[in-house]
Amino acid sequence: MFDFDNWAEIFSSMGKNKMRMFLTGFSISWGIFMFCILFSAGNGLKNGITSNFGDRSVNRSSFWGRTTSLPYKGLPDKRRIKLDDNDLNLVKKIPGITGVSGRVYKSATASYKTFSSSSSFLGVNPDYQQIYNIKMEKGRFINAPDIAGYRKTAVINRRMQEVLFQGEEPLGKQILVGNLGYTVIGVYRESESSETGSDPMAYIPFSTAQRLYGGGWGIDEITFTVTDVDSKEKNEVFEKNLRRRESILHTFDPKDERALGISGVIDTYLQTLGIFNGISAFIWIIGLGTLIAGVISVSNIMLITVRERTREFGIRKALGAKPRAILGSILMESIFITGVFGYFGMFLGIGFSELVNSILTGMDNDISFAFRNPTMDVSLAVGAMIILIISGVVAGYYPALKAVRIPPVEAMKLEN
Repeated sequence: MFDFDNWAEIFSSMGKNKMRMFLTGFSISWGIFMFCILFSAGNGLKNGITSNFGDRSVNRSSFWGRTTSLPYKGLPDKRRIKLDDNDLNLVKKIPGITGVSGRVYKSATASYKTFSSSSSFLGVNPDYQQIYNIKMEKGRFINAPDIAGYRKTAVINRRMQEVLFQGEEPLGKQILVGNLGYTVIGVYRESESSETGSDPMAYIPFSTAQRLYGGGWGIDEITFTVTDVDSKEKNEVFEKNLRRRESILHTFDPKDERALGISGVIDTYLQTLGIFNGISAFIWIIGLGTLIAGVISVSNIMLITVRERTREFGIRKALGAKPRAILGSILMESIFITGVFGYFGMFLGIGFSELVNSILTGMDNDISFAFRNPTMDVSLAVGAMIILIISGVVAGYYPALKAVRIPPVEAMKLEN
């Protein structure tokens, strides 16, 4: 039941000790505020790191032929391993493979009317869009009829569109690559589909690129996604199995790691994840340190408060106040101050992080790329505030209990 007299006494006590109340409240607000800022910053860094992998498959892998370094079954070393359609069919039969695409590279000058651009073209299969999570701005990506019909179609990026078409609608128009004309069927977002080491200006059907630029059969590289490869150990097992299968097809020593180049995004992802885990642990340590500092501050202030009010407790007991009532008013005052100022600090911390997030959302630069959505779970902030409230209550309870047990005469003799 709400006791008006009790709360009036609490507010009166707070009014008489404004400095003490301010120091207690500031310690609580600052602790919660810094706790929210640190964890929001940690989440922003985490989101920035994971966003670099969020637009592409982290279980993506690719391989290409290189030169053997070991003789094998009477065959000499330094033989060139050349990939072809047999390799493509082999990969498709490996359990766990969810998407496969060959790649054929071609560098050429593309032109439209009087405009031209030195460009890179990459022949790919339809699965390539899923492998790299390519986002289309307009039009469509390469499809099965393009592959089957050896069509001369192209998917360009925004940069190529701006250089060649100068504001003109590109879909349905033809660009010249040498003496060949390619019909533009789509425009993709280059920032979301950038690849390791390169960012092709245009995608064309794999069958067309293979026929025109790969000698009718060659493949520069094969890329794919694989399921259930979520650790470095599993990745090593998968690569060993892939190398063994390829060694049978091309007759080279399965232990010859130079015969086949294999690249997996999961290696980079796991390394980056390890760095992030270290940063996350550091943020937790700093955050908990800040929270502990707040707990210590609240505890010290509560101890000082009880010591200063011991004489007051003696007077109140001499006037007939019950020890339980005195103790209850102290704890209620502690909970009230901690709760109000803790909520204020949480409001400022979360509000500041949301303000930063809104600013970054409208930015398109290196900061927003590496630091994204710096917000935190409200429940985490509430939990921190509850910890401070409990610490304040515990810190004040035992010395207050000891103080109210002092006989009134002895308590009134104590000096503040």
